[in-house]
Amino acid sequence: MTFGVHSKSIDRRVSVAPMMDWTDRHCRYFLRGFSPRVLLYTEMVTAAAVLRGDRQRLIGFHPDEHPLALQLGGSDPEQLAAAARIGEEAGYDEVNLNCGCPSDRVSAGAFGACLMARPGLVAGCVAAMVAAVRIPVTVKLRIGVVEAGRRAAVAAATAEFSEEDFERLLVFARTVVAAGATALVVHARKAVLGGLSPKDNREVPPLRFDIVRRLRMELPQVPMILNGGLRTADSAARELAWCDGVMLGREAYHRPQVLAELHRLAWPGDEWAPPARMEQARRMAGYAEQELTKGGRLSAIARHALGLYAREPGAREFRRTLSEGARAAGAGAALFLAAAQRAENACYNAGKPA
Repeated sequence: MTFGVHSKSIDRRVSVAPMMDWTDRHCRYFLRGFSPRVLLYTEMVTAAAVLRGDRQRLIGFHPDEHPLALQLGGSDPEQLAAAARIGEEAGYDEVNLNCGCPSDRVSAGAFGACLMARPGLVAGCVAAMVAAVRIPVTVKLRIGVVEAGRRAAVAAATAEFSEEDFERLLVFARTVVAAGATALVVHARKAVLGGLSPKDNREVPPLRFDIVRRLRMELPQVPMILNGGLRTADSAARELAWCDGVMLGREAYHRPQVLAELHRLAWPGDEWAPPARMEQARRMAGYAEQELTKGGRLSAIARHALGLYAREPGAREFRRTLSEGARAAGAGAALFLAAAQRAENACYNAGKPA
């Protein structure tokens, strides 16, 4: 773990969403290779876990991951303030409060999207965190919440967005901003509390970019980051015409090259050029070698890199070689290079150099 080393500044133009079981430190190190500027987020970590758990395992990170934000879950102001302080001391550049996750286990713990019904409580949490740290405190939220019920009723409630819905959203946003939140990351869907799986909660409620745009107009002084359904660099770049930043999730995980494509569009004057895929594999081999000497597992690292050749002729060969090889006894860091070479050969034979 690094301590007390922060990025000089945070540019929120492009970020990768916090994703449970996905954006761990190995994943974030891999994604950093596709853009030096993209803001990365940890998985959500509960404040209680930060205070009582194994901090190296939960919030440890490699210095190359900067700029990097720690996402916390919880609803106890004192715990959140203490966890935020620990995050700042560890070297995180931002701390983010999760008010958008709709999963049952999150709601049962009184945090996540269910907190949108309690703006006063969230404001107290934000204020306590702001008082405890000098780094930015931000909030991730949905455009609204719907209680579970009959499928037809839930579908109708998520499809509709009334003036009352917008007023509740605006009150929540104004309240947390007044408490000190410096930016809002808005998933442009309603969240269904109970009754829908996390996957369905990302797909059943319709996307409403227009609601986020309207909220942006009501709060022009507040940086507003758009999240939800962004699949291509071009579509994400188009939204940057009106919002302050875009956040990609699963597309960035499964096809990380989209981050390099979006980097060129979001920062057109930047002279940085994305490394070739073989160079990315060499970078990961070096990282894996270091981690293995510390007792790390190759499979835990390799599983996040399977998208390196996504949509290329060598994609299947790369995935197969890396995923099967990482589970084999005695497998080492050189597996990344072997898998990449097989993918390069497949690309060459298809007449499409990677």
